[in-house]
Amino acid sequence: MDDNIQAAKIDLYCKELRLPGLRRSYASLAREAVDNDYSLTRFLAGCLEEERLSRQQSRLQTYTRQAKFPVARTLQEFDFTAIPSLSKPKILSLAEANFVRDKENVVCMGGSGTGKSHVAVALGHCAIAAGYRVRFIPVMQLVQELLQAESEYRLPRYLRMWDKFDLVIADELGYVSLTQGGPLLFQFCAHRYEHGSLLITTNLEFGRWDEVFHDTTMTTALLDRLTHHAHILVFEGESYRFRESQKRNAIDRGTA
Repeated sequence: MDDNIQAAKIDLYCKELRLPGLRRSYASLAREAVDNDYSLTRFLAGCLEEERLSRQQSRLQTYTRQAKFPVARTLQEFDFTAIPSLSKPKILSLAEANFVRDKENVVCMGGSGTGKSHVAVALGHCAIAAGYRVRFIPVMQLVQELLQAESEYRLPRYLRMWDKFDLVIADELGYVSLTQGGPLLFQFCAHRYEHGSLLITTNLEFGRWDEVFHDTTMTTALLDRLTHHAHILVFEGESYRFRESQKRNAIDRGTA
């Protein structure tokens, strides 16, 4: 009876103190400690380790949900042989997420379908695993939100909202020309300068960015800030989607 009372107390205290990992595992750890004659210190260390792992997993799930990745991608899935000019050691180094710690930027530059977004999302997942908060957003969605925030007189608050993210992944810059949104996107990038990391994927070389912003002076200022502490990754190769389409066509012809 006394054991049942103590178990109920532990369950209650774990709820009040928000210790879900300990609540789930203490009973089995206690039985293991008794069966193996573990010391009380070892038993306590095991309980705390379970709680630490529980919180780590919960944080990983929360951060991944907050990131709003369109799909899950890993570097293990990426075919580096298809982009021989892309340095695999460089990508693996970035996967350690030190660039996020140092508030450095990354620019993934290359043609459509060459894997820029894949690598960007994969690096985002790596940053989350390292304990950083990440947010993925297409550039056009970001511009639309900036325009709406400005029209509602809450632009400063909107910009500050992004400060909680250690890494922002802005996907597909250059696919659509910006008019009103150009200065606001510049303001967004300037706001993050040396305050947080920015990863941009783009299909345009730097020399063509004024085609998007329509202002050479502003484009130069943006590139000056963006590339000051930056890693430039160039994706030169055939479109992945095109290669997959060719493979499917070849299979279809072979089985016809």
